[in-house]
Amino acid sequence: MADAPQRATFYELQAENRRNSVLLIVGFLALVLFLGLGLDVFFLGWSPGGESGFGIPLATPFALLFGAVHASYSWFAGASQVLSSTGARPADPNDPLERQFENVVEEMAIASGLPKPATYVVPDPDPNAFAVGRDPAHAAIAVTRGLLETLDREELQGVVGHEMSHVRNLDIRAMTLVTALFGAAALLSDVARRGMYHSGGRDRGSSRRSGDGGGMAILFLVWLLVAALAPFVTRLLALAVSRSREYLADVSSAELTRNPLGLAAALRKIGAAHHPTRLITQGSAHLCITDPRGWSVNDREGEGAELFGTHPPLAKRIAILESMAGVVAPPAS
Repeated sequence: MADAPQRATFYELQAENRRNSVLLIVGFLALVLFLGLGLDVFFLGWSPGGESGFGIPLATPFALLFGAVHASYSWFAGASQVLSSTGARPADPNDPLERQFENVVEEMAIASGLPKPATYVVPDPDPNAFAVGRDPAHAAIAVTRGLLETLDREELQGVVGHEMSHVRNLDIRAMTLVTALFGAAALLSDVARRGMYHSGGRDRGSSRRSGDGGGMAILFLVWLLVAALAPFVTRLLALAVSRSREYLADVSSAELTRNPLGLAAALRKIGAAHHPTRLITQGSAHLCITDPRGWSVNDREGEGAELFGTHPPLAKRIAILESMAGVVAPPAS
C-alpha cells in the first residue's frame, strides 16, 4: 500500500532512476534474446550442435538487432515518439493561455535550477499533463488544451511544478523508456506467437522436445508463457515506475511553488472531469499527472490497486497536500 512520500533527496532519486533505466534496457534485451532463441530452437529446429535444422540461428540475431535498434531509438527519440502519439504540438506564444503556460514553465525551471523544458499542448478537452525526455536538457512538458482552459494560474503552477519534479528526479527517463519499450514488447510478443503458428516447424519442434526429455518441454512452456505475457509484464513495470513517484512529485511541487493548495485545487478539478483523455493511449497513461482513462482502480488502495493502478488515489494525494498547508479535514459524518 502506498504511504506518504519518503524524504529522499533528488540526488538519490536520480541515482535510482539511472539504475532503473539501465535495468529496463537490459531486461528488454534479455526478453528479445529469449524470444528469438525460442523461435530458433522450437520452431526452426536450430541447436547449438547443429545436428538438425538450420546450421546457424536466424531469429535470435534478428531479435537482438531489433531490440538494440529499438532501445537506442527509445533512448534518443522516445520523447518525440510519445509526443507524436498524442498529437502534441509546440505551445503557441501568441495564444494568451499557452503564453501563460510557457511563462509558468520558465518560472518553475528557474525555481528548480533546471533548463526550461520544451512546451507542448495536446489538443484534447480533458485536463491532464505529462513530462517526457531522457534528462533535463532534453525534457518536454505537455499539457492538454483542456487543462489550460480549466485551471487558474496558481493551479497551473502546481501542475507544472509536479511535472518539473519528474524532470529533476529523472523519473521521466525511466517512464519514457517504459512507454517506448512497451510497444516493442507487444510487437515482439505478437511476432513470436505468429511464428509459433506459421513457422511450419511445429512438428519438428515437438519431436525435438519429446526427444530431449521433460526439461525441454518445461522450457518450451516457459517460452510460451513469456511470449504471451510480455506486454502484460512490461505494463506492470510501467505501473511500478509511476505509482510511487506521484506522491514525491506532489510534495516537490509544493516545495517549488510554496503553495501546496494550488496543486490540491488542480487535482480536484482534474479529478472532476468526466471524460477520458482520448488522445493519450494506454501505453502512455502512466506518464500523466492523473490517469487519463479514468479507471476506478486508481481510486483504491491495496494489492490490486498497487498491481494494476497507474496512480495513487487522488483523495489521498489532495489530503497530503492540504495537510502541508495546515488544512484539517472535517470529521466524517
